[in-house]
Amino acid sequence: MLEKFGRNLPCWCGSGRKYKACHMAFDERIAQARAAGHIVPGHKLIKNDAQIAKIRESCVVNMAALDAVAAAIRPGMTTKEIDDIVYGTTTAMGGIPAPLNYHGFPYSVCTSVNEQVCHGFPSDQVVLKEGDIINVDCSTILDGYFSDSSRMFCIGEVSPEKKRLVEVTKECVELGLEQVKPWGFLGDVGQAVHDHARANGYSVVPDIGGHGVGLEFHEDPFVSYVTRRGEEMLLAPGMIFTIEPMVNMGGAAHVTNRANGWEISTRDGLPSAQWEIMVLVTEEGHEVLCW
Repeated sequence: MLEKFGRNLPCWCGSGRKYKACHMAFDERIAQARAAGHIVPGHKLIKNDAQIAKIRESCVVNMAALDAVAAAIRPGMTTKEIDDIVYGTTTAMGGIPAPLNYHGFPYSVCTSVNEQVCHGFPSDQVVLKEGDIINVDCSTILDGYFSDSSRMFCIGEVSPEKKRLVEVTKECVELGLEQVKPWGFLGDVGQAVHDHARANGYSVVPDIGGHGVGLEFHEDPFVSYVTRRGEEMLLAPGMIFTIEPMVNMGGAAHVTNRANGWEISTRDGLPSAQWEIMVLVTEEGHEVLCW
């Protein structure tokens, strides 16, 4: 890697700076970590300042769509109305809903209610009622740049058990975020999330997790929440990924709707919760780009 770039040539990151003053020391540290047996990010996972600026703009649209849902959501509302709000807000701001027609997904947003783990289909037949919990998962393309985040909503008065699940799941995300720092590991994030969920009597879905994002909808790395500290990919400045654990009140087992091949629900029928944020690894620590 080091031989490929001359010290005085423009850096591979596109900054316009000389390699020796930009990413040469970075590449040396990556090479050392690789030699020590760690999984390391390739150059394509490292965003430059110009790309990060455009990704931030996409995040603004994504959060605006979720804000619009937050202002309108209520008992008696259909999940199709949520889809309409997301589509209308996103397109009015010049964006494109990233889920729409993605591998055949027919809607602009995922609306996962109660026992649904993820990928819930909006529908005019699904009416939110008092006591429901719902995850609204929104993703946006703006000028070719991607953003992705989700929020949980409690509909009216919910049971103490559901409220606690929602709160603990958010705490899991916050504890995972605390572990995001340059030259740490994705496993640090995963263990923090998993330990807190288990300590509260919950399970974490092991085979659905976070992902890199920004230049594509789903990039490497896969972000697991059943990993151990010091394992998985090395975290390096310029990486962007989501933290989005799916935490179940009961067991971790889940089933996929055979009719549509998308909607995933808990096998035992107990509620599931998920919050999703999008985070940038910085030289000093991290920056939350989207929530």
